[in-house]
Formats: sequence, structure tokens, C-alpha cells
Amino acid sequence: MKGMAWSTTSKGSPIMSSNRKSISWIAVSVGVLAVFLIYASWGLVSYPLGSAVHSHFYGVDSTAKIGVSEPSKNEDSNDAQPSSDLDSPTVSSDQSSDSRIEQTDTNSNSQEGSSEPTSEQSSVNKEVNEIEARDRAGSDSQESSTSFDGSKDAVNSGLPSKFNSQVDLVSTATLPVAGNDTSGASDEEPVSSSDSTSKAVPEPIENRDSASSAGTANPECDLYHGNWIHDPSGPLYRNDTCPCDLPRFDPRKFLELMRGKTLAFIGDSVARNQMESLLCILWQVEVPKNRGNRNMQRYYFRSASVMIARMWSSWLVKHYPEPFGYAEAGVDKLHLDAPDDKLMEFLPMFDVVVLSSGHWFAKKSVYILNNEIVGGQLWSPPKAHQQEMKINSIQAYGISVETILTSILAHPNYTGLTIVRSYSPDHYEGGAWNTGGSCTGKEKPLGPGELVENEFTNVMHEQQVNGFKRTIEKATNPSRLKLMDITEVFQYRHDGHPGPYRSTDPNKITKRGPDGRPPPQDCLHWCMPGPVDTWNELVLEIIRREYEGSSAS
Repeated sequence: MKGMAWSTTSKGSPIMSSNRKSISWIAVSVGVLAVFLIYASWGLVSYPLGSAVHSHFYGVDSTAKIGVSEPSKNEDSNDAQPSSDLDSPTVSSDQSSDSRIEQTDTNSNSQEGSSEPTSEQSSVNKEVNEIEARDRAGSDSQESSTSFDGSKDAVNSGLPSKFNSQVDLVSTATLPVAGNDTSGASDEEPVSSSDSTSKAVPEPIENRDSASSAGTANPECDLYHGNWIHDPSGPLYRNDTCPCDLPRFDPRKFLELMRGKTLAFIGDSVARNQMESLLCILWQVEVPKNRGNRNMQRYYFRSASVMIARMWSSWLVKHYPEPFGYAEAGVDKLHLDAPDDKLMEFLPMFDVVVLSSGHWFAKKSVYILNNEIVGGQLWSPPKAHQQEMKINSIQAYGISVETILTSILAHPNYTGLTIVRSYSPDHYEGGAWNTGGSCTGKEKPLGPGELVENEFTNVMHEQQVNGFKRTIEKATNPSRLKLMDITEVFQYRHDGHPGPYRSTDPNKITKRGPDGRPPPQDCLHWCMPGPVDTWNELVLEIIRREYEGSSAS
């Protein structure tokens, strides 16, 4: 019987021996597998295999959501576009397709007493008027199109529903602050807001500073004066990575600062230009939902409950085409002492407002103060009333600025931050927008000492700043009003406009004709990507100082 005792037999049962061997091999296998998993996990943490494979096939690093590729060797981040933007029709897809070229004669000699365009320019005027009409109608029309995520929504936008997710970051300019000595900087050793000299490709967008390093480090730094310098890290997007027909910016930082808030761009087509720039930047980290309606364009970023809006307001003051006194119907009547009714109605919806105005004061209009006609632009009253014309377009602009800012600060239900973006310079040379003015052939920013002052731009800027100052002097709560003074430094960016590439027509004319006349072109709005992106970097810095400063105190 002892031989039958499983527990005491010296050799044990053959069946028991087999089970023990199986258990031993299982234990060894589990141990080996555990060691393998540990080392494999360590390897994946050190170098994400999935990211490498995704990057290999698609050129996109999934760990950063945005891919980066090596910029071209000759790329200059100070240019308003990638190296070929102003030299090839590719730029037409970003700015031109929705470009609203205003009827703006920015030549100082043509502001007073200028006549209607000649017959030679009739085709140019017709094209401009059609573009302008679409822009004015854009805020008042309601149409159905596909929203950013593919669902249907009521919108008034030309943005397509899909875009190429293979994001390839190439370049915008970094604006140094006053006091930075860049004279020693060369093309080989550019000054940059981030340390990128040892990297073959730019950093992912999440790792970049929200503004230039100097601007972020020193809250007292002057954001609006300095020189344009080369930034090798590339722009935040490219004209073929933003699906718009339409200091280094950190979109995630922006969305976090604006969490639960609404930012609105209010004004003319330059306001639209800046809004589209911001959308393109934010688009790189999140595709927004289109929430537009007949009153305004609106884009919602769900991750932070942030709304970006745009409202059309040509002059920011009350206006209408109906007759007034001896001023006939069909000419816009501007009440320089009354704000735009629609603007004031929707103002309480916004937490941050960026205002844009000025260029429409070159259009035909009648100026009214205290319910009396006091002047006009490209309009003459009957001879019996000519002595009553006391206000010209430049003075009217200054009055309108004070009116809208005073009204905004006095609004009982608006406590938001108001940013006044100063007058945007144009760069028509050799004429105005409708008389052969041109900005072609500009390939880089002007350097120190190269700027030829534009007197009309300077006087419009002066009127705007004076209107701002008058508002501040009499305001009880001036801290919620900020001037974003971009005019001087952006006069150096004659290279930053679409020029003849504004049209989406594949057969568009981009060269001068046999008689030397330049083709129709846009030297007012800005290329995307380009200098306009820097405006939004400044907006981010203003918001950061406002909100983080308040919370810190």
C-alpha cells in the first residue's frame, strides 16, 4: 500500500510528475512574458512606436496631434507667406477667395474732392464692388452649409467641411520688442522666441511660447515697436493646411485663457481677415463647430467652451442709406455721435471685443452730428449748403472712434475687455486701389531706415489714437480698454499682401500688361499665413496679461 501513497512515494506518481513539470513551464513562461512586457512597455514609453508608424505613413506625429516638416532652405519667416506665396497662384486659395476689397482710396491726395474712377478702371471697380457686396451680405444672410465636423448647421461662411490633416508648419514672423539689439543678427543666426537653432524641424505647436520670450518674461515690455527679424521655426499653419476660403501663438493657451468665454471681431473686412487668421491657428489643435446665424459668424471650440465670432460694422457708428434732409437716398448717412445699433445690441454677449475700422471712411458718405449734416466724403451738397461742410473724412474717423468707445464703456450690461486694433496700413504704390496701385514684387519686410512714410496712414492713425485718448480721459473704467498699436511696425510689411493673387480665377493676370499697367490687386488685406497672425499673438498676450494678472493679484 505504501507504493500507492502519492504523498510518500520516493519517486512519486508519474501523473503527478507530469503535472509538476507543466506547472513549472507555465511559471517560467509567465515570468518570461512579464519580463518581456516590462521591457516592451519601457521601450514604448521611451519611443512611441505608434507615433513613429503614423508619422512614417502620414507625416503626422500623433503624440502632438500636429505634424511638423522641415521648412524649405530659403524660407524667410518674415515674409507674409511661404516662399512661393506671392509668386504663385497658391495664395489665392487662402485670402483671395473670400477677400473683401473695400472701395478704399488710401492715397492722401484723393481723400478730398476725388472723382469717380475712370472708364479704364470700370472692370476693376465692378470686381471690387461684387466682392464688397458679398462681404456686406455675409453678415445679414442665412444659408446652410456643412459645419467643421461634417454636420449641417445654419451658417454664413465659405469654410469647407474637410481639411488635410497632414499639418506642415512653416512660418510667421516674430516681432521683437523695443530695446532688443538685432543689429548683430544675421540671416545665418536669426533671433527667435524659442531655442530652435539645434533642431532640424520646428517644435510642435503645444511646446511653443505663447509670445516672444521677451514679451512673456517682462510684462512691461513694449509689444508694438521693434524690427522684423527672421524666425526659423516656421508659421503656425500653411495656406494648404488651413481649410479656410478664407510672438509665437499657443492655441491651447489661448483656449484655456478664454475658457467659457466669447471673443468677437467687430468691424470691416480687415476684422474678418484677423478672425480667419485666428481660426486657422486654433484649427491646428481643434476643429470648431459652426454656430453662425444671420447676425454673425460664430465658431465654437467645444474643448474649452470658447466661441469666436465676427460681426460686420463698416464704420462702427449708426448708418443707413435712406434720405436725410437734403442728402439723397442711396448714400450712406453716418451719425458720428451715435454707435451702431446692432453692435450695441449684441455687445453683452461678448467677453473680449477686437475693433477694426477706418478704411470705409474713404467711401461715399454723408456725416451727421447733432442731427445736422456737417460734411461728407465723395459727396457734395447743394450750393446753398456748401458752407455747412465742416467735417472731412479724417476728422469724421476720429469722432467715430470716440463715439463707439465711449458708448461701449457706458453700456450697462457689458463688462468685457475691449481691444482697439489700430489702423491697418495698406501698401498701394503708384496709385490707389482703383487707379493702378500695386504691391507686387515685394519679397521681404522693409528694414530700419527703408520706410517711406505714408502720410495718410499716419494721419488716420493719429485721429484714431486721439479718439482713444479722449475716451480714456473721461472714462471712469478705462482699464478695460486697450490699444493694440500695430500701425507703425506693420508699415514695414509691404510684402504681406495678396496683391494680384487675390482672385481664385486660374486664368487671372498676375503680371503687368504691355502698357505697364498692373493687374487688379489687393494691397490692403493680409496673406494667411502672414503678418496678420502676429496680430493674434498680440491679442493673446493682451488677454494673458489681463486674465492672469487679475488672478495673480
